[in-house]
Amino acid sequence: MAVQYEAVIGLEVHAQLLTKSKLFCGCSAAFGAPPNTHVCPVCLGLPGSLPVPNHEAIHLAMRAGLAVGCSIDRKSRFARKNYFYPDLPKGYQISQFELPLNSAGKLLIEGDDGVEREVEIIRIHVEEDAAKNIHGAGGADDTLVDYNRGGVALTEIVGAPDLRSSAEAENYLRRLREILMFARVNDGNLEEGSFRCDANVSIRPVGDPKLGTRTELKNINSFRFVRKAIDYEIQRQEIVLSQGGKITQETRTWSEAQGKTIAMRTKEEAHDYRYFPDPDLPPIAISDEDYARAADSVPELPAALRARWQADLGLTAYDAVVLSAHPEIARYVEQTAHLLVEQTGEAKAAAGKRVANFVQAEVLRYVSTEGLVATFPVPAERVAGLVALVAKGTLSGKMGKEVFEVMRETGQPAEVIIAERGLAQVSDQGAIEAAVRTVLKASAKQLAQYKGGNEKLFGFFVGQVMKATKGSANPGLVNDVLKRVLEET
Repeated sequence: MAVQYEAVIGLEVHAQLLTKSKLFCGCSAAFGAPPNTHVCPVCLGLPGSLPVPNHEAIHLAMRAGLAVGCSIDRKSRFARKNYFYPDLPKGYQISQFELPLNSAGKLLIEGDDGVEREVEIIRIHVEEDAAKNIHGAGGADDTLVDYNRGGVALTEIVGAPDLRSSAEAENYLRRLREILMFARVNDGNLEEGSFRCDANVSIRPVGDPKLGTRTELKNINSFRFVRKAIDYEIQRQEIVLSQGGKITQETRTWSEAQGKTIAMRTKEEAHDYRYFPDPDLPPIAISDEDYARAADSVPELPAALRARWQADLGLTAYDAVVLSAHPEIARYVEQTAHLLVEQTGEAKAAAGKRVANFVQAEVLRYVSTEGLVATFPVPAERVAGLVALVAKGTLSGKMGKEVFEVMRETGQPAEVIIAERGLAQVSDQGAIEAAVRTVLKASAKQLAQYKGGNEKLFGFFVGQVMKATKGSANPGLVNDVLKRVLEET
């Protein structure tokens, strides 16, 4: 009988901190500048240059730790991680080892069985990023190095090997990314590499408590690639073991072009890096004031926000997830709902549901996001004003959608569009009754059938009245008046 294996997966996420300057110097951390223009003696590792820690980076790293329930270690320190590679000009990376800033956190994910469970976060430490190797830039066999990224402030978030599938790994990454974005710690930009991960993957016979030999999949910056790389690696390891082979502990990379993982080098262990405390940097001491500042800066996070929306605004779980996919979209919904309550006096739940429906149906299709920035087709205050007009009966729901499209195209407020195009909903009972009587007079055959018991024709009469008023009649009033006139007829 063939051995059944299970996967054991742990993720190490590198998230760039949202500082303006690098971790140990004043060079800009902005993305996209011409190569080697954001550099100085410190981040180039020139002799005699000394690092100075970026206080804001430490603050943001503490906020990240608190957002996932970590303990903040009041005394931590930087260490030198020694290895030689073209993207590391000093010959070592300044990181943290035995005394990290954050430890013992947790993340709630949806497991393969659909049930939420906790995944342990072992530690979150602070380190500088390496430079970027650009292969083939000067010629087919050339590798050039852009040091702009070298020295940028990162957190490395080390998860326990608690994941059992590529789907769980993707869920973990999505949950972690949204938390860091809502906490304004990281911009979540996978394309620019400011949020990327390494995946440690091993397999073992089902029920065996002993961990198998792992391989590390390096620098994956796409949710889709994470799943594909892990699935391939699990399958590759199963084939090796089923054929009597042994798994080599190594570092591999995912090749999308070839659809497989490729060996890069043997996997290093901690002792290979010869860690030791960095003699140029004093230990980090977190004061009560530093801790309080970080704790006070953690905002409402996605899980709490969604629970509140469901309780206070009457949103479904699905609505809450869709509308909190990005922190700026969540802020837009909150602002619009608040303004609608002010303008209509409606209860929070009624206003929240109106806004949720309208934003999902009309607004989201035109929203674009890049990092922490979101661009909306119409400002929140104008959408609130439009939805208020629908709530008050000035516009029908269909008219509201039409007006929104004009608002989006022209930038005009709803009131101007309504006045210019004569789109106000007719709520004059006398005018609606006149339209009803005209329709019934012109529909003598259908009226006789209705009187004969064919009550389905009521909808026909409603449609004719709406057609006669060019859709401007208040549908509720049309129904009420039509019922009364039919009873009188």
